[in-house]
Amino acid sequence: MAKAVDVARLAGTSTAVVSYVFNDGPRPVAAETRQRVLDAAASLGYAPNRVARSLRTSRTDLVGVLVPDITAPYFAVLGKDLEREIAGLGKLTLIGNTETTQYREGDALEAFRSTQVDGIILVWSDNDYSAPDLGTTPVVYLFHAPEGFSGTMIAADNEDAVVTAVEHLRGHGHTDIRMIAGIEDRGPVGERVSAWRRAIGDPSAEPLRSTYSNAGAAELARELMDAGTLPAAIIAATDEQAIGLLAAAYERGVRIPEDLAVISLDGSPATEFTAPPLTVLHQPTALMAQMAVRAMTGAPHKTLIPAELIVRSSCGCTKHTE
Repeated sequence: MAKAVDVARLAGTSTAVVSYVFNDGPRPVAAETRQRVLDAAASLGYAPNRVARSLRTSRTDLVGVLVPDITAPYFAVLGKDLEREIAGLGKLTLIGNTETTQYREGDALEAFRSTQVDGIILVWSDNDYSAPDLGTTPVVYLFHAPEGFSGTMIAADNEDAVVTAVEHLRGHGHTDIRMIAGIEDRGPVGERVSAWRRAIGDPSAEPLRSTYSNAGAAELARELMDAGTLPAAIIAATDEQAIGLLAAAYERGVRIPEDLAVISLDGSPATEFTAPPLTVLHQPTALMAQMAVRAMTGAPHKTLIPAELIVRSSCGCTKHTE
């Protein structure tokens, strides 16, 4: 196995310069010398020892990321965007799934703490339990943070997104606009439910409820169809729910958007390829990921990013009405 001294010998430089190249400092290295070192390392198959480097620098070059469910379309895209941004800093990503449970989140945070990650990005946490003491490790909340949290949070503007969806459906003449939420009003979906109630002017309105899954929303839609209570317009809290609605509608011969108009509030790439394509309030995951990663080294702050209305066919728009 090649060592730094072998690279230095082949590149005609010192081991200190090799260290500067692979650690990005602390001293600058001329471009021509840097390239010689990289070429020598490549030809020898040399890779720096990450453990040894962490002992020297007090950095592990690891960032912990916690998501509710990496298989969900929205969180899969967001996780990929985060990994790309973190890799751009020369760091590796450790990803854990919390399943929105306190014990899974707590266990993962403890594991990240013991691994001495350089930072933690928590995607959707509304847990109010006593989390492990993370010391000086930077923590950024993405998508949602627990009530009363005073650190850094980057999120889409749920209020604005829901208001935009309601107004768009009203523009198509709809007056009975329902929303599919989760089984409980938790986290960002809880915020969306509150925004929906304000937007329709009914603080006591109850949303439709299903699990955050294609199957759960499809089953709900079938029940509504069987009971003859399927509304004419639905805002889905998640893409999985919206896609489940479309599947059940196709199965039962319900026309989208003639019989049922649908808008989804996530906007993952899959929504462009449904039948018909879903109108969405797209959350800019790439920008959110970039801001979250950069925020690990900045002062605590809260940033809300507007969602973008992407008009497709499921809401009732055509090429002539977009």
